[in-house]
Amino acid sequence: MMIWLIFIVLTILSLLVQGTLKSRFAKYSQIRLSSGLTGAQVAQKMLYDNGIYDVSVIPTNGSLTDHYDPTKKTIALSEDVYNSCSIAAAAVAAHETGHAVQDATSYAPLRMRSALVPVVNIASMTVQWVILAGMLLINVFPDLLWIGIALFAVTTLFSLITLPVEVNASSRAINWLTQSGVVDYDTRPMAIDALKWAAYTYFIAAISSLATLLYYIGIARR
Repeated sequence: MMIWLIFIVLTILSLLVQGTLKSRFAKYSQIRLSSGLTGAQVAQKMLYDNGIYDVSVIPTNGSLTDHYDPTKKTIALSEDVYNSCSIAAAAVAAHETGHAVQDATSYAPLRMRSALVPVVNIASMTVQWVILAGMLLINVFPDLLWIGIALFAVTTLFSLITLPVEVNASSRAINWLTQSGVVDYDTRPMAIDALKWAAYTYFIAAISSLATLLYYIGIARR
């Protein structure tokens, strides 16, 4: 009963955080940077200021689909961010560029997360089927459930490692935005607020994954 209560609370928190995140970004997307820089220009400037010249800034489709790809050395910014001169666009662009800076400086948690990506991709495709089969065959082949739990543990580890990676990227973004003068005394708190709510989504995801892992372990032990 307790575990289901935890899942319900986490689901409600996730919905609240997602709703607030969209609301904050919609609000800060309407506030223009005094510098007039677009998201693409912010990313490019932050790259150059950090001595990084081998990373490209490209547009991508969708909303909140912004990401850094270390294998292709690209910062992909959604069209609303790439072409926008808003506070929200600057915050997102600087955050994704923060990942490029992490990569250039061999930031350990990012290296660990990147190394786990191939394993996590395989685990994500098979874990639910293995766990389901393990539950159905628990009296015949109990080890199958533990195999599924091991696969899920990999995805949980990935979620936990993602936390410092994302928080650090946001910290780098805010520090650079402030030092470079891209944001000022009035707009800096807005950039911080936008990135703060984005970070909350990763905290919720990590806690939910850990709670689910403990739930599966409890079933296996019984």
